[in-house]
Amino acid sequence: MTFLPAETKGRWFFLYLVLYLFSHKVVGWEVRDTDKVDHAAHLVRRTALAEGVNAMTSRPVLHGDNGATLKATTVLAMLHWLGIAPSYSRSRVSDDNPFVEAPFKTAKYRPEHPARGFAGLHEAHAWAKRFVGWYNDVHRHDGIRYVTAAQRHAGLDASSSPLATTSTKRPRSSTQPGRAARRGLDAHRRRHPQPGAGRSNHYRSPRRAKIRRGGM
Repeated sequence: MTFLPAETKGRWFFLYLVLYLFSHKVVGWEVRDTDKVDHAAHLVRRTALAEGVNAMTSRPVLHGDNGATLKATTVLAMLHWLGIAPSYSRSRVSDDNPFVEAPFKTAKYRPEHPARGFAGLHEAHAWAKRFVGWYNDVHRHDGIRYVTAAQRHAGLDASSSPLATTSTKRPRSSTQPGRAARRGLDAHRRRHPQPGAGRSNHYRSPRRAKIRRGGM
């Protein structure tokens, strides 16, 4: 859940998102003018039914932050009824799961996001609907080989990825070593320094040697 600013100072709307981590697809979303436990429980139930969680042999895990809404008894009871195990971020770690936070940051950096906030709940809902459609069906994610989330979710990413037919690897020149070879060469030079290339670890200045002999 994240906050959406309103035009009225001090007022916020609440955007709830359920992200399928494997495909990066937003499988459930809602915009409310209040943050209540019933809203989260209803969204979880509606998303689970739409995704056919009851027919899955291996039930998914719902990961969220440590907010009071996702830890409420009503939400936990709904998750137990659906057979979904809850998971939470570590304490005082706001970016414990960057994949979950990514769509929120993308949403607020979109040019369609109003700088002065939303006029009302209807405008916020309409904007969220357009964003989810773009995020699922248009936006190509670099973390899933530059396919859309809807293609990955439907299992069409193998044939739809531009990386499946086009190789982005540049040919390596035979006269220039690669990064691994350069690292090995640097390590060899550190272990076996050339004469005059630098001061040895066993080097002792004449002044220090004279002082030590005098002390002895």
